[in-house]
Amino acid sequence: MSEPFVIISPMDNVAVALQDLPEGQSIGGVQALGSIPAGHKAALRDIAEGEEVLKYGYPIGKAFKDIRAGEHVHTHNMKTLLSGTLDYSYAPAENSPESAALGDKIKNRSFMGYPRSGGQTGTRNEIWIINTVGCVNKTAEILSRRMEKEGEGQCDGIFSFSHPFGCSQLGDDHRTTQTILADLVHHPNAGAVLVLGLGCENNNIPEFKKILGDYDENRVKFLATQDAEDEIEEGCALIRELLAQTAQDKRVECPATDLVAGMKCGGSDGLSGITANPLLGLFTDALTGAGGSSILTEVPEMFGAETILMNRCVNEDVFDQTVNL
Repeated sequence: MSEPFVIISPMDNVAVALQDLPEGQSIGGVQALGSIPAGHKAALRDIAEGEEVLKYGYPIGKAFKDIRAGEHVHTHNMKTLLSGTLDYSYAPAENSPESAALGDKIKNRSFMGYPRSGGQTGTRNEIWIINTVGCVNKTAEILSRRMEKEGEGQCDGIFSFSHPFGCSQLGDDHRTTQTILADLVHHPNAGAVLVLGLGCENNNIPEFKKILGDYDENRVKFLATQDAEDEIEEGCALIRELLAQTAQDKRVECPATDLVAGMKCGGSDGLSGITANPLLGLFTDALTGAGGSSILTEVPEMFGAETILMNRCVNEDVFDQTVNL
């Protein structure tokens, strides 16, 4: 029978209750000195005032009074390490033995992907409708729905990406919108793209092309709806041209070094930190150890653990960039 608690790392001085634990419950060789609610921590040994509380093998806070083995560890006896301005110094850290072993195991592995002319590799072969402005969101949705059935077997799906931007924006705000949309056009999972504009917006197609840069004319088409007599019919015709391109694409064997995984919060709960997060951490260690890449988002959620990332930077230049971030 599995234990009603988990010790995430052998370095930890706390365990996490997987269910409500009664007083007297044995937890990692100590007895609970009181009830421990599910998802909460219990001390595995005495933790002195001022000592760091370790979970995941890293400090998550500091005891502001003595904590006895078996005692509930929470905000009544532990405080955050987030206070004041920190001075960071680069102290390179090694991957854990577990993740290093995983990286070695997949180093020569491959995956079936779609190499793109820009040097990136896609894991999907979709047609994307990228709007230069929110005013054409509904038109894009109609086009993706109308062509979905027709596209079966010729691509992995036809999708539109609604947003409220692209008009009445100025300066850096406007440029950020353009940059994000341009990156979507060049995304390797988009085997082909219809750039859909209105015509009178700040981010009109001629202006957007200045930011977009080089593109494959066979795989990227443009339509300004104000220039079309029937934008739905003209949009469908352009998507059919794009389908002729994606239908020719075939998955081929690609090295693990080409794989880029994006990490996205799926709506965390109290147990994400002991289930999905450590697993994805091991996966990221393995992937990067094999030469691939992971993209981390939600920078605010790194606060309190930023030194872990900083000390895993490949060199001091990347470390300095991370500190500046």
